[in-house]
Amino acid sequence: MSTNNPIPRPGSAPRVGAPARPTQRPAQRPAAAPTASGATKRPATGSTQRPTTTAAAAKRPVEASKRPAPKSPPSLVKPAPKAKARRARLLVSKVDPWSVLKMAFLLSVALGIVTVVAAIVLWSVLDTIGLFDKVNAFINDIQGSEGGEPFDLLSIASLGQVASFSTIVAVVNVVLLTTLSVLSAWLYNISATLVGGIGVTLTDD
Repeated sequence: MSTNNPIPRPGSAPRVGAPARPTQRPAQRPAAAPTASGATKRPATGSTQRPTTTAAAAKRPVEASKRPAPKSPPSLVKPAPKAKARRARLLVSKVDPWSVLKMAFLLSVALGIVTVVAAIVLWSVLDTIGLFDKVNAFINDIQGSEGGEPFDLLSIASLGQVASFSTIVAVVNVVLLTTLSVLSAWLYNISATLVGGIGVTLTDD
């Protein structure tokens, strides 16, 4: 009795205990694509590759940020052209009497103070150089001994009298100058309504 298994006929069922032959071949793996360096690269098998960062790669952006920016060449700035002088012609058509009154009063007071100070300084200079004594001696020589009491100029023009007289003159000047200034402003306004006023040319030199 032989132990060889008989060849199954077509259409007949396989015997029990006989090993089943595979009918399909296993799928072949795709060949690896060659890279530029010549080495083959294995395809990804479902797992994603994580990028590896080294310490040198991490320091590169920091070092790049610390580098100073390149200096731009200095730009040549041209000087601005000189503007032309502008002129404007205006007319003084009206003057405020109240403003003229205040300005004239202040100026006249300043002029009065200057008058009083100037009179006192002038008297002091004349007294220092001995002018009063010379005038007294000259007048007394003309009168002679028969003229009676000797002439004394200081009794007429003393320092107190000169200061008092100059003060009275300063006060009178304050009143007169203030009144005349207001009157002049009023007359100017009347004249400006007829002829248009005084023309003034202004420029921005």
